[in-house]
Amino acid sequence: MAEVKKNEEPRIGVFVCHCGTNIAGSIDVKAVMEYAQTLPNVAIADDYQYMCSTPGQNKIAEAIAEHNLTGVVVAACSPRLHEPTFRNATAEGGLNPFRFEMANIREQNSWVHMHQPEEATSKAKDAVRIAVAKASLLEDLIPKSVPVEKAAMVVGGGVGGMQAALDLANAGIKTYLVEKNPTIGGRMSQLDKTFPTLDCSQCILTPKMVDVYRHEGIELLTYTEVEAVEGYIGNFDVTLRKKARGVLTPAEAEARGIVGGGCTGCGDCEAVCPVIKPNPFELGMAPRKAVYIYHPQVSPLIYTVDFDACVKCGLCVEACGEKKAIDLDAEDELITVKVGTAILATGYDIFPIEKKFEWGYKNYDNVITSLEFERLICASGPTGGHLVRPSDGETPKKVAFVLCAGSRDNTGVGKPYCSRFCCMYSLKHAHQIIEKIPGAVPYIFYMDIRSFGKMYEEFYYRIQDEGAKFIRGRVANITEDPVTKNLHVNAEDTLLGRPLDMEVDMVVLAAAVEPSAETEKTRRLFGLSCSQDGWLLEAHPKLNPCGTTTAGVYLAGVCQGPKDIPDTVAQAEGAASAASIPIHKGEVELEPYFAQCIEEKCAGCGLCVNLCPYGALALVEKDGRKVMQVTEAKCKGCGTCGGFCPGGAIWMQHFATPQIVAQIDAFLLGGEQ
Repeated sequence: MAEVKKNEEPRIGVFVCHCGTNIAGSIDVKAVMEYAQTLPNVAIADDYQYMCSTPGQNKIAEAIAEHNLTGVVVAACSPRLHEPTFRNATAEGGLNPFRFEMANIREQNSWVHMHQPEEATSKAKDAVRIAVAKASLLEDLIPKSVPVEKAAMVVGGGVGGMQAALDLANAGIKTYLVEKNPTIGGRMSQLDKTFPTLDCSQCILTPKMVDVYRHEGIELLTYTEVEAVEGYIGNFDVTLRKKARGVLTPAEAEARGIVGGGCTGCGDCEAVCPVIKPNPFELGMAPRKAVYIYHPQVSPLIYTVDFDACVKCGLCVEACGEKKAIDLDAEDELITVKVGTAILATGYDIFPIEKKFEWGYKNYDNVITSLEFERLICASGPTGGHLVRPSDGETPKKVAFVLCAGSRDNTGVGKPYCSRFCCMYSLKHAHQIIEKIPGAVPYIFYMDIRSFGKMYEEFYYRIQDEGAKFIRGRVANITEDPVTKNLHVNAEDTLLGRPLDMEVDMVVLAAAVEPSAETEKTRRLFGLSCSQDGWLLEAHPKLNPCGTTTAGVYLAGVCQGPKDIPDTVAQAEGAASAASIPIHKGEVELEPYFAQCIEEKCAGCGLCVNLCPYGALALVEKDGRKVMQVTEAKCKGCGTCGGFCPGGAIWMQHFATPQIVAQIDAFLLGGEQ
């Protein structure tokens, strides 16, 4: 790679992309290219239909050699999409890849000025002029490499988290699987069957839970939450809070010298416990003791004491006998693990549909959510798989399903997005009613049926043929007959063009999904971004859907946005693959966009230290005085410290003050030539 001498006259190459008609449809690309040729320090300007293509990249590499360029400007799309592409092309030509600058004339120009060609062209010229001003002052930057810890962490033990953990462990990577509940399994463990194959959910899930529990490469940490995260890609120090379970595993009992002790899952403690409370796994539709297992298929099969409900009567201790598995004095424990990468699979919660008061959820007994329906229809549920009306225990014959309950809702109360899998599980529920209750008729109120996956449309046709009735229209409100407890569903049938009032025995609301309660805390701990809807934000929706803006942290499953089981598992496998790459490489290269302290200017005030959102700065003693020191691997180059430093002692690489000032001057003083 050729080194550019510091005092060498800048020679910039400008390359303008047509991007098919994405740019050229609104902007006069030739005029922008010709304008670029007139700018100071520009040695060559060229255009091409697709600069990101092989011929386009070759143009850049050839021009660097032919015109002895010191910098490259590409006027094209968002740097988020193709900055690495053009950096590589710059390096292929023999220049340092960080002597490249990009002008976004697509997302920030042509796409927002489609019907203003003259103004869009003028704005593109401004963007190119500003980019050339910065490129003229760019310097060689050298990336640094850091070693990577050969261990990974997965946060969340649902089907996505389990798949990611298994893939990592099978690749020979020590994996910590952290789950806040007493067992792994996640939301899928609450389901009866899965669409469109109608496989038993537990038949699919339970073997995977056992595989995770038995895998030598996985350290399963249930009933545990992430407390703090420090470090950077390759070297994350994660503090975990192991919540007090109150019950010893056989290994923990052995460590305490209790031979043959520890919980065996016999249930003697539960049998004598006098405390009864609603079971959250059954959504409050069944009781639970203060010492309990989460559900019959739990892994690990260890009881848990609910210390918020436990009265510490000691009956469970007596019932446990010589196993001595009960420890009512247990306390939370903090442990720290070191990992190279992390995968977040924190799942989702159900939107509190009672906020849509017009449908009567929690006011009318026979209005339930789809997840409550899953538990009622499930053989291991509170009714043994017999679907009954909560009001009187009778078997319903007419059941209405309200789709998009809180989804695709722009009223300000619900969620504007599609929850994606509600249509399909409602079709599954309709099938289950027809299958289990002779003569029963499901009525499905829908806006659009979104059957997007493999064999999903065929499943839709199957349910139609089985006798389900489809009514196209939003449900306006639901009222209850106080005597019979039957429900009146008021809606407009938009296909017939008339309102209707349908009396049914039960209503099932396909409630929207939303980010889990822990998502915001997790986002802050790992330094991630989120969408306006609260879902964790991927690095790029198409090119990097598993990655995040924090290097070394990846996403899997519904925490990134609504998706069904196959897509969750697929993304989990993709995240595991991405997370394993830096671990297997043994080291990772960091972008050199980090702050540097000019020590002779630093007054040691420490103002920057408290402002840094990444904890990358610290005051250290040097030559008898305090100066700021940067942990380069932690620094993300955000510039917060440089903007607040009163003495101008911080130099932001690639975004240095002279470069920024040159851009401002080019915009304000450059004018159109």
